[in-house]
Amino acid sequence: MSLPLPIYLDYNSTTPCDPQVVETMLPFFSGQFGNASSKSHAYGLLADDAVEQARNLVADLIHAHESEIIFTSGATESINLAIRGLAATAQSRKHIITIATEHKAVLDVCDFLEHHGFEITVLPVLPNGQINLHHLEQEIRKDTLLIAAMYSNNETGVIFPVKEIGEIASAHGIYFVCDATQAYGKLPIDLREVSIDMMAFSGHKIYGPKGVGGLYVRKKDPKIKLQPIQIGGGQERNLRSGTLNVPGIVGLGKASELAKKNLVDESARLSGLKAKLLSGLSEIPGLVVHGDSLNCQSHVVNLGFGFDGGDQLLKMISKHLALSSGSACSSARIDPSHVLRAMSVSEALALASIRFSLGRMTTDSEIETVIDVIKNTCSKILNK
Repeated sequence: MSLPLPIYLDYNSTTPCDPQVVETMLPFFSGQFGNASSKSHAYGLLADDAVEQARNLVADLIHAHESEIIFTSGATESINLAIRGLAATAQSRKHIITIATEHKAVLDVCDFLEHHGFEITVLPVLPNGQINLHHLEQEIRKDTLLIAAMYSNNETGVIFPVKEIGEIASAHGIYFVCDATQAYGKLPIDLREVSIDMMAFSGHKIYGPKGVGGLYVRKKDPKIKLQPIQIGGGQERNLRSGTLNVPGIVGLGKASELAKKNLVDESARLSGLKAKLLSGLSEIPGLVVHGDSLNCQSHVVNLGFGFDGGDQLLKMISKHLALSSGSACSSARIDPSHVLRAMSVSEALALASIRFSLGRMTTDSEIETVIDVIKNTCSKILNK
């Protein structure tokens, strides 16, 4: 007999595939299994047509041109292609600016480049997780190549002022590379209105499959020149060689289509559930809400349980609730969140903080159960 699964509130880590996404993908595993690069016969042509339809759906979600979408294995590869690919074309411009609260995919790439002749400026953030735009502009130099800043933070939900960052980058003739992994399909993104030169995203954050994602690469004003980091066949405009993951790409396309259709209603529903969660937990002693409450995504909140023993809470509720302390890529580590530490959160409180990320399958009754479980567990810890 299988044990009941805990209530899932870790949607920023990954999401289940939407049944409509699975249904759309299934034919491309068997009957329509062709290689999208084999265009000399019907199987390949069907696969290629499916890829291009998905490319159109992805582009439509973010108001881009389909030729500006490059399919990859996910956001981490997209970030590598964007930053390392651009760095490989740089001649005298060897300076990169990024932010202390970026995902490790960005910070580790910058660290790699720092060991290969680049100088990296890592900007601090304010206690609410936001950046000082004046400070950002002050750090730009004649040899600055790019700014790497995320759209919204994976641990706190804080939304960066990407429009203003893009304007600063454009005014100084440098590139703006944006990790939009947590914003794509969850926030309204219009690349006609925001000066983002390259933008990374993943399918499994929006109820699509794992192992597929994309990179938006601006085609003009300016046209971006990249050096590929994966070669061997010339697929994806010579920027990302390798046989295309047709089922995954089709799934990403369908997930993008559903995200566009549901974005407004889903955001409103999750905002209500988040408010209910915060209200239900508000009387817990020492509770701290991390981040910018005015500029935060509707489905995520990071809470610090600032009482003696609060660092034991996540372990104690794990049989009932599926939650995390931060990025899934760092969950095996016992170190405090680098995001919270960058926000001037003490090490002790950072270790006693939990990310709640709600999603499409989260229900009102689940939130009520979550509130009860956490309040009862906190009471046990406090009354020991």
